[in-house]
Amino acid sequence: MQTPMSIPTTFNAFRIHSERHGHHRAGVESVSLDDLSPGEVVVKVACSSVNYKDALAGTGRGGVVRRFPLVGGLDLAGYVVSSTDPAFKEGDAVLCTGCGLTEDRDGGYAEYARLEAKSVIPLPAGLSLREAMILGTAGFTAALALLRMEANGQRPEMGPVVVTGATGGVGMLSIDVLSRAGYEVHAITGKFDRLDELLALGATQVIDRHGLYWGQRPLERATWAGAIDTVGDEMLAGLTRHVKTWGNIVSCGLAGGTALATTVIPFILRAVSLLGVSASNAPRPLREQVWQRLAGPWKPANIERIHTRSVGLDGLAATFSAMLAGAAFGRTLVEIDPTAAN
Repeated sequence: MQTPMSIPTTFNAFRIHSERHGHHRAGVESVSLDDLSPGEVVVKVACSSVNYKDALAGTGRGGVVRRFPLVGGLDLAGYVVSSTDPAFKEGDAVLCTGCGLTEDRDGGYAEYARLEAKSVIPLPAGLSLREAMILGTAGFTAALALLRMEANGQRPEMGPVVVTGATGGVGMLSIDVLSRAGYEVHAITGKFDRLDELLALGATQVIDRHGLYWGQRPLERATWAGAIDTVGDEMLAGLTRHVKTWGNIVSCGLAGGTALATTVIPFILRAVSLLGVSASNAPRPLREQVWQRLAGPWKPANIERIHTRSVGLDGLAATFSAMLAGAAFGRTLVEIDPTAAN
């Protein structure tokens, strides 16, 4: 473990730049601690992860990054090097997800990060740094979705919950978390060749997205007691017509688009609830509660199966391209200091 005096003058980071005419440039370069966003806690980063939002930011799409240049990386886990906040001391294992990283604060794709103390979460007992980053924002989103559903009355005895975009990080982790919490889980995917993997995660039924017909009526056959949707647009609209009375739908993704063309009928005749989650700005008490669940009763049983790839900082650009092309499967771990991650 390095001491504050041994932080190198410069270190590697994956940095995103804005250039003329809306063009972006991103890649690994040398930075110093003074180049990073201000904060009370300096962390030696062990590992990070790749989320859809990271891919958008790293390729200049989606308007994610609001300040340039900026170090990418929505997530990070590592050890405290120094802190002016007494809540943290040198050597503490910590994590951070969201909280403005990759938007207007430098993120986790660097050997060192400087963070606001309010955004730093002590690594909960039951998780390694590596496991925390296989989960990352995707796992946090999955658990936050279920927490919101249960706060609004969702229970396993109501019937199956369906997960869309099931082969993505949020989708796979949602299947595992729901299964751990006692729910029957159905999965919708456009990658039906991944059937066996989804069944192994805990899905009891896998549905081919390409064969789905949602119907045209405001209300169709009530099929599921709830849903976690990572897709949006037509998928989300279709779900509103097929969720049972008093069921909950959580919207947490937009891989299929941002539109929502539905009617009020499911909400006023079946009392269906449409819930949103925002992993990036969840209040600290809620973040701590979610991470305790992920380290305890909701800890996915198949973390290593969900972890499908590891890359270094130099592998990020290719990973982003694959994810945006729809070729991603599972979770990608970004190894920055592999010896410190376990």
